[in-house]
Amino acid sequence: MKVRRAVATVCRLFAGIALSLSIPAAARAAEGGGLFDYDTKVPLGLVEKGVERGPGVIVRDITFDGLTGRPLAAYVVSPETPGPHAGVLFVHWLGEPETTNRTQFLAEAKDLAARGVVSVLVDAMWSTAVNPEWYSKRVPEADRANSIRQVVALRRAMDLLLSQKGVDPARVAVVGHDYGGMYSMLMNGVDRRAKAAVYIAVVPSLNDWAFFGPQPKSKADYVRENADLELTDALRAAKNSNVLLQFGTKDIYVARADTGVVAAAAGTRNRRFYDDEHAMTLPQIRVDRAAFLAERLALPAAPAAPAGTPKGDGRGEEALR
Repeated sequence: MKVRRAVATVCRLFAGIALSLSIPAAARAAEGGGLFDYDTKVPLGLVEKGVERGPGVIVRDITFDGLTGRPLAAYVVSPETPGPHAGVLFVHWLGEPETTNRTQFLAEAKDLAARGVVSVLVDAMWSTAVNPEWYSKRVPEADRANSIRQVVALRRAMDLLLSQKGVDPARVAVVGHDYGGMYSMLMNGVDRRAKAAVYIAVVPSLNDWAFFGPQPKSKADYVRENADLELTDALRAAKNSNVLLQFGTKDIYVARADTGVVAAAAGTRNRRFYDDEHAMTLPQIRVDRAAFLAERLALPAAPAAPAGTPKGDGRGEEALR
């Protein structure tokens, strides 16, 4: 986060230049072409490391083969009741070290388990549990290969979710924050198994974050080489209007205009704003997210929200322009 704050303004300026240099028709991942293909016959190789049981919920600490060259850590959070169950894949942000990992949405997944939801929460390549210095020591020339590998890993995490007993494939969603949201967009551009999506504090292009730390030899070449990883292309290809976008009015990393670009590409008017920063921790944000998932995944009613819970300032949303 410190690196981001230091150059946020410079990055925003270059992002506009980078987008103008991109090749919108070039071999987009969203159009297929095998960019994110993988061998679906490879076993998931699930290894259970531990189990925690609470009132009505089971949390399994596991690893599985995400085809990244090493086992990936994840939590599988399940109701104790028999199915059928809805399913949610959670993908964490790149932010404060203590929550830049699979624990970010763990409390939320436990709450959803009480409403009959099975959740998978996976450590991404930027997880502090995997590589605490991932961003600052990236090799830009390796970003493309690493991005493709990460999307495949998320598709494998979706395989893991759907392999859980009782999960109804017609009631599956993905929730991602920041980088987790952006890579979820790429996944959903080629993998249509998620019927709904929540993207939190996201930007229209990975290029918006690409130049904070280590610099590529040529920014123009970098943009061209990564043109088939454009997020807006993936959003359009997903053809899924069951999308909730959540943004903070105090977020110094996501410009208001960019939220409109994301909404237009996703084809949704469900864009909500909250009096919050990039971390997006206000209670109402989580309440609105749960309500959206409940509606889209046909969940039973939740207990009433505590008195005094603050409300977001963007419920119902503005029309797209």
